[in-house]
Amino acid sequence: MDDYNGKIIDVHKFPSPNPNVELKQITYLSNGLKVKGLLAEPRRELVSDGFLYLRGGIKNVGKVRPSRIAQFAQEGFVVFAPFYRGNQGGEGHEDFAGNDRMDAFSAFLLLKSMPNLKNIHIFGFSRGGVMALFTGIEFHEAASVVTWGGVSDMTLTYMERNDLRRMMKRVIGGTPGKVPEQYKARTPLYELEKLAVPVLIIHGAHDQNVSVEHSYRLERRLKSLHKRVESWYFEEYTHYFPPKINRKIVQDLTKWMKNQSLK
Repeated sequence: MDDYNGKIIDVHKFPSPNPNVELKQITYLSNGLKVKGLLAEPRRELVSDGFLYLRGGIKNVGKVRPSRIAQFAQEGFVVFAPFYRGNQGGEGHEDFAGNDRMDAFSAFLLLKSMPNLKNIHIFGFSRGGVMALFTGIEFHEAASVVTWGGVSDMTLTYMERNDLRRMMKRVIGGTPGKVPEQYKARTPLYELEKLAVPVLIIHGAHDQNVSVEHSYRLERRLKSLHKRVESWYFEEYTHYFPPKINRKIVQDLTKWMKNQSLK
């Protein structure tokens, strides 16, 4: 990787929806590209845990929400959420967990370089689940990986989501039948032997955006490799959880993360 990956080159204050959390828009380097992201820090609390938030979607679908980032920071984390290349003024082009995974890797290095942060946790939502798993595979020193409603198999995503097929063929280079190696390269299930960090899987059983089968496959593969994995399945929910339940799960998963830091 480029020695300059994760280097911060510009910082701007960003309006915060939470009086207890300070937000900044960061420009950082990722393989020579200037990529942007959002940093959230608790105002009156010195914390030792970093939280890499990896969003789902692509381009304007699934954009980083300041309120969501602040919600995790409120639980006692320094949170950084990359927008991924080509978004919100950043250079380059997203390619759906191809080369743009470097933006996640560089963001991990950014958090790792921050003073006082001893543990860096990785969280991925939806498509961000793939990004989180690849980042956990890349950095054995990560404290934990959490995937919520996360993709684990890119070919399965193509099969399930008719509405995404045109975009996936354009960005990835074709169908799974035409360029199977490109879909395999974007599927972390094939590289989990290299994963050394504990994993928490969260999924709604009625998820129509990312089927729960993604998590079942991930859990089975991790268990077959004797990796550390815990799964929380919610039979009554979809891709999006009711606000009250969502807040409770945020508290529970951040508590789980901090417990991993103590081990």
